[in-house]
Amino acid sequence: MSRLSHLGLYVAFAVLATIANLAMQRLVLAANDGAVGFAFAVFSGTLVGLLLKYVLDKRWIFEDRSTGAAAHSKKFLLYSAMGLITTAIFWITETAFWLTWHTDAMRELGAVIGLAIGYTVKYQLDRRFVFNDAESAKIA
Repeated sequence: MSRLSHLGLYVAFAVLATIANLAMQRLVLAANDGAVGFAFAVFSGTLVGLLLKYVLDKRWIFEDRSTGAAAHSKKFLLYSAMGLITTAIFWITETAFWLTWHTDAMRELGAVIGLAIGYTVKYQLDRRFVFNDAESAKIA
């Protein structure tokens, strides 16, 4: 697969994970739109996006064919750890937009901007630290 194809897939997967994240947030916020609901929505959305993105990235972006609980556990832990940095970018951006404008549209715009920045950084971290033993795609 060409670099351009891999880049296209990575962007598509980031978009899918973002949609899944925001859909989960909307579900949670529909039940509780207060401060606790907001915090739970951001956490729940992040978890859904993380799981979906890991499965897609592992197989299609980094072409990692490792199997077994030990391999998956180690990689998912590393993948999640790299995600802590990028999740902070996402959460801070989304929260700043929410606190500034207090509208769902601006909160979601902040989420999309934060996720886009975060996914860009995350690819580099995952390539270097998580999937460095796989025949990885080289997007650059």
